[in-house]
Amino acid sequence: MSDRLELSEDGAVHRFTVPTAGASLVDAICEAVCSLFLIAMIVMIGAEAIARNVFGTSLQITDEVGGYLLVALTFLSMSVAESHGGFHRVEFVQMRLSPRLRIVSQIVYELISLAASALVTWQLVRLALNSFHTEDVAPTPLATPLWMPQTSMGVGMALLCLALVRTIIAKVRVLRRGAL
Repeated sequence: MSDRLELSEDGAVHRFTVPTAGASLVDAICEAVCSLFLIAMIVMIGAEAIARNVFGTSLQITDEVGGYLLVALTFLSMSVAESHGGFHRVEFVQMRLSPRLRIVSQIVYELISLAASALVTWQLVRLALNSFHTEDVAPTPLATPLWMPQTSMGVGMALLCLALVRTIIAKVRVLRRGAL
């Protein structure tokens, strides 16, 4: 695969193909999983509303499972947003820079984001492993093992780190080619 960059007027990379095995497949899988989670939340909330208003009862699990799905959706969607160029930008600074300096400043910002994301990933993985080893469960009727929703947080942050690395590599290649 060759590198293809689409730069907007502000110099942000919006879509690119990098010779990284499975990079686009990972994004497609994350996007599909997030879509399924969103549909599941809509169905579950709709069923809860019908159960309460028509039958005068509650499913008793909608808040808990909906919360877990929302957390998973949030963390798993971050890498997709980064890969599509819609995650983070400092546009009020970017628009005052030349195209080359925009890319350099974005690389610096993404390196800082990568360091912070790696630190958060490490801590989330530690949290999930600790919950797994201590067999922590939610204090709810479902008694969900807490490592399950916590794992989605660590996986989502790790995928964000991967997306940041791919974006940084693509932007460095643009700088090296002098395509600006």
